[in-house]
Amino acid sequence: MHSNRRDFLKNLGLAAASYSFLSSIPGFSLGQAEAAGLAEASTLAKKPFFQISLAEWSLHKTLFAGKLDNLDFPLKAKNDFGITIVEYVSPFFKKQEKDPNYLKELKKRTDDNGITNHLIMVDGEGNLGDTDAAKRMQAVENHYKWIDAAKYLGCKTIRVNAAGRGTAEEVQKAAIEGLGKLSEYGQKNKINVIVENHGGYSSNGAWLAGVMKGVNNKYCGTLPDFGNFKISATENYDRYKGVQELLPYAKGISAKSHDFDASGNETGTDYQRMFKMIKAAGWKGIVGIEYEGSRLGEEEGIRATKALLDRIQQEMV
Repeated sequence: MHSNRRDFLKNLGLAAASYSFLSSIPGFSLGQAEAAGLAEASTLAKKPFFQISLAEWSLHKTLFAGKLDNLDFPLKAKNDFGITIVEYVSPFFKKQEKDPNYLKELKKRTDDNGITNHLIMVDGEGNLGDTDAAKRMQAVENHYKWIDAAKYLGCKTIRVNAAGRGTAEEVQKAAIEGLGKLSEYGQKNKINVIVENHGGYSSNGAWLAGVMKGVNNKYCGTLPDFGNFKISATENYDRYKGVQELLPYAKGISAKSHDFDASGNETGTDYQRMFKMIKAAGWKGIVGIEYEGSRLGEEEGIRATKALLDRIQQEMV
């Protein structure tokens, strides 16, 4: 039993005993108990509406430099940042995603250390919104192995891309078909297939929400990213509007961060505004730290993002 759970049960027991004793006193009321500080048990019982995970991309410079290996990432997340839920990025598997020994070793390391494998962000396997039917189908098939790997590792989800060339309507139609096919395979394996606003049409919240409506599969959803709303070199979509539009389909949230002010707030995104909106929508789930800044080092940026999310958890219980 974890110490925090032990402490919670101990405090709950003490509070219950205190309430039982005080309630026998004539004229005692629950309001008096709360005034006496016995509301602590109910406060302890409330859990934040989201958990925190670490996206491997936050350490991409370290990984590309060969200073960290994919197999060592989960334990670094736990030991260095106190985070026990992880999100992988496909290129860092270095084409070993079908190697049973590699997957077995990664699963063993996470299982042995109480780490939850949450999702795999898949890139470089083709565009699921490709308007060329043959290329689109090839992209669908290229993703099957990642659903297989996710299932073996105990992940719930893979993140894919819905890009394509053509008009917004042409690419949307193609993306609905490509994602629909892949989501059928995901459903058979009970693995979610989710799309991030990741540039181009996908960074238009209304467009991507339209794709979700078209696919209409409970295993297909979105991964709203706070910072990826750049439609083109000259056009940016409103990030708050975009997240709001993607929330009904969200199976995760990507807390993108770049820099922080002296109070520890992210300078490009109003996190309080975002999370008030997310909570008001009734969303609950896992929020991934994805630090992508340059002023702070990767580890410092991860810690700053986690501190901000920790604060929001406490403020919005």
